[in-house]
Amino acid sequence: MKRIILLLALVSFSSGMAQSNINDLLAAGLNDAERFTTAWLVPVTEAGVYSISNGWYNSADAKPLGGFEISIVGNLTGFKNKDDKKSFTLNTADYENLQFLDGSTSKEVATALGDIEGIDVAIVATIEGQQVNTQFELPSGLASEDLNFVPSGYIQASVGLIKGTEVKARFLPKIDTDDVKIGLYGFGIQHDFTKHLPADKLLPVAISAVIGYTKLSGEYDFSDTGVIAGENQRLDAQFSSWNFSAVVSTRLPVINFYGGLNYITGKSETDILGRYEVQTIGAPIVYTDPFNISNNVSGVSGNIGTKLKLGFFRLNADYNLAQFNTFTFGINFGFR
Repeated sequence: MKRIILLLALVSFSSGMAQSNINDLLAAGLNDAERFTTAWLVPVTEAGVYSISNGWYNSADAKPLGGFEISIVGNLTGFKNKDDKKSFTLNTADYENLQFLDGSTSKEVATALGDIEGIDVAIVATIEGQQVNTQFELPSGLASEDLNFVPSGYIQASVGLIKGTEVKARFLPKIDTDDVKIGLYGFGIQHDFTKHLPADKLLPVAISAVIGYTKLSGEYDFSDTGVIAGENQRLDAQFSSWNFSAVVSTRLPVINFYGGLNYITGKSETDILGRYEVQTIGAPIVYTDPFNISNNVSGVSGNIGTKLKLGFFRLNADYNLAQFNTFTFGINFGFR
């Protein structure tokens, strides 16, 4: 369970704390550890980028000068049917020292989204001149805890300016515990082109362009786990994304419908930091800040949603179709 909450902490705002045994892979040597960790981690970083990219709009009708809205936004990015993202084939021929305990040469193993458990590996090799002899279980993923989505959430504020322009900001106040540090911020702008038309107030629809940038930072300390000794062992992750959207919506007094076509581009950077001591028959093998994993993400998405306006109080929900589909919901409080 500990390694599962680590994933949630890095791409969402989970209240649980946990640890992962991905540092155990360093017993197989630096190259094997980086190869496995990259294949294991990349799918969840992709889902994380898509998750934080959503929720930038709930209408194409930009707020007038002085109009504002404060929202609590949540995203659930699903991967239940993404079998290609939940596992990968580990072929021991691609690794220098990693071997399956049962002697197999190739197996499907879990990614950080998967649910394959009980896969034991053994390291019996000479690494950097030292004899390493150990075994451990490969990490599984979110689905092994019956979690088939990556959540994210934040507070978002929008303020109307002149000439159909609206500015936006989102943030998650920094959470800092013994094991996990995480925070999020972002900014955006929306421009309503229909505000420039002479018959603006008579048109039944609004058409806007929206640009939004989001950055999530997370750090997790896993110094007390696994077969690898050391100190200050931690995982530092940075997720960033840009969302470029064309949006259309109705302009009715109470209930409205909106939809958008979006282009998402983002990047994740994950640093494995700290001091790691691999126990051997002789002197320990020491790694300091062993490696970095970088992943670029881009894709097109489309969404459709509805918004209910009851005076100062508003509710909205939409569904986004993309590489990872996302359900977004918002509780909004606004004026004008």
